[in-house]
Amino acid sequence: MMKYFVPILMFATLLSGVSFSQQPDSLESWLATDAKDRKPIEQLEFAKKPLTKSAAAKAIEQIWQNHVEHIRATRAAEWKAKKIKLGDLEMKFEYKIFGKKPKDGRSLFISMHGGGGAPARVNEQQWRNQIRLYQPKEGIYLAPRAPTNTWNLWHQGHIDDFFTRIIEDAIVLADVNPNRVYIMGYSAGGDGVYQLAPRMADQLAAAAMMAGHPNGVSPLGLRNIGFTLHMGGKDRAYKRNEVARQWKKRLAELKKQDPSGYEHKVVIHEQFGHWMQRKDAVAVPWMAKFTRKPFPKKIIWHQTGRTHDRFYWLAVDQKNKKGGALAVVSRDGQVFTIEKTEKLKKLRIRLNDEMIDLDQPIVVKMGDQELFKGKVNRNIATIVQSLTDRGDPKTVYSASIEIKLPEKK
Repeated sequence: MMKYFVPILMFATLLSGVSFSQQPDSLESWLATDAKDRKPIEQLEFAKKPLTKSAAAKAIEQIWQNHVEHIRATRAAEWKAKKIKLGDLEMKFEYKIFGKKPKDGRSLFISMHGGGGAPARVNEQQWRNQIRLYQPKEGIYLAPRAPTNTWNLWHQGHIDDFFTRIIEDAIVLADVNPNRVYIMGYSAGGDGVYQLAPRMADQLAAAAMMAGHPNGVSPLGLRNIGFTLHMGGKDRAYKRNEVARQWKKRLAELKKQDPSGYEHKVVIHEQFGHWMQRKDAVAVPWMAKFTRKPFPKKIIWHQTGRTHDRFYWLAVDQKNKKGGALAVVSRDGQVFTIEKTEKLKKLRIRLNDEMIDLDQPIVVKMGDQELFKGKVNRNIATIVQSLTDRGDPKTVYSASIEIKLPEKK
């Protein structure tokens, strides 16, 4: 797949500003149209036509470079100002850069402060403390200021959008490697990690929870990332210590049942209360050992808290985007097996040439039923969609299959 740091293609510059009075009949003409004036890509005939492997690779490169140009033109100011505004909410952030930049891009550590349910000045001070709290050996250590001062300041639905925005910006504007993104947090920030890591795992390599409380979230979505938990043994408020021990047991059970997943490390610092005297800082190098697997062999997608319409190479439409929905799907070569679903009627499997051979037939089965068998065409519309809903050059899909799930008896 393409490299995200290659130079902007000349065609975009040459065609910029060109006005097309008729419907675009090629990717080049569509990209040359101002973004706000573009017709929806799925409505254009050229975008539905089958592509060869090489043509798909070229289209991905062109679409990605257009995205890079757009981010540089529209978001450089927010990155420089260290302030993002989405709707009526605003997220400030500060960051520090550590170590020498690797050839494939820097790591990004997003670190959430404590506080919550407190006056703004208290949360502001907690944010300032978080900026100084940890120091990775390499990477951008970024501490955001929560947009609200509520008790659940780090796991309301808007946080997912802010963090996705930060990641998208950092990939283009700070040369961050999309496969080396990490989240961490202390106290209320730890609450956020418990909640965000399972539902945003497809954007992460690993996560570290310090001194927080999960508030009933499920750990199932953590299968394909590293997850570490640090807790003071005497941290009795809200039974944080008891719940941390329960999670230690639960994660061990998940690992035993599924040895290829759920890499984790749980450390209970028995002598400490809520403040662990920075002993939890060992979580940073532990996380840094992990690199994201963008196309894992097995996905466990359990929707809790804020729901999403995509998770790794799975996706759902708006009718199937619901809390409590579950999809367990594995792949072996050209064969995809839907092992279990709950609260779903349809499921989309997204594909690319890095995962499988798209020039050969694909099989989707569930139990003893064969739900799909055949070749799937690459097309521009699918490529554009996968890059539009998330600016991640490492998870671009060129084909997809929509599966209607059998009704349960």
